[in-house]
Amino acid sequence: MKLELRSLRTGHGRRIVGENISLTITSGEVLALLGPNGSGKTTLFRTMLGLLPIKAGDVFLDGKPLSAWSRRERSMRIAYVPQAHEGLFPFSVYDVVLMGRAAHLGPFSVPGSRDRQIAEAAIETVGIQGLATKPYTQISGGERQLALIARALAQQARIIVMDEPASSLDYGNQMRLLVRIRQLAQEGLAVVVSTHNPDHAFLMADRVAILKDGALHSEGTPRDVLTPGVMKEIYGVDVVIGMVAGGERPVCSPLLDPSSSKEKTNGA
Repeated sequence: MKLELRSLRTGHGRRIVGENISLTITSGEVLALLGPNGSGKTTLFRTMLGLLPIKAGDVFLDGKPLSAWSRRERSMRIAYVPQAHEGLFPFSVYDVVLMGRAAHLGPFSVPGSRDRQIAEAAIETVGIQGLATKPYTQISGGERQLALIARALAQQARIIVMDEPASSLDYGNQMRLLVRIRQLAQEGLAVVVSTHNPDHAFLMADRVAILKDGALHSEGTPRDVLTPGVMKEIYGVDVVIGMVAGGERPVCSPLLDPSSSKEKTNGA
């Protein structure tokens, strides 16, 4: 399974957000998308999923333009975990996860025993068995995020797009999620994840793409792309990147001057 973005232009209405973005995502890999707030990550995701119209260029799914696939066909191949979702109706967490099976059902079909088994397995995978009977509208933001991830897993798509999935999770759940993302790639899925945390990219990603001002700034392996110079240019923060004793992957640590930070705060 392969998703290709070719010279893609993105935007809302008449406003252009991204320009000339070309990327390829293939089975068995994790692509981490980084960039400052407002760089166009969410707009890019929504465009490559067909939720926003393409301004120019194209998106190809397994060699066919995305527009050539029906909505149901797309849903069977690509799952989306949005950045935030409040929910309007008090469905149980279990029912929300079961909704991930909708693409596999006919227009008048109801979920069968196999669909329920798949939903239950997805709930167990993300460790939210204790939330299954609770109303989705009454659980925390982090718990809702886990439920949405379980829904995407229940969809059994071969490409999963996650928009900052760890942003509302506590540290333990963040680490468990990163491990699960790596496992999904090892199982042959293609996973695209946006994050603001370079350490997350080092832990889970095979490749990194960085957006800046709506353009593709750089792309490559985490070690090649996430350098102190790039982090300074993108985020305006000095960092040191290196290995820790016993570690297998680099870590990124900020070099902040508390006195200069205080002066800026007082002068604001």
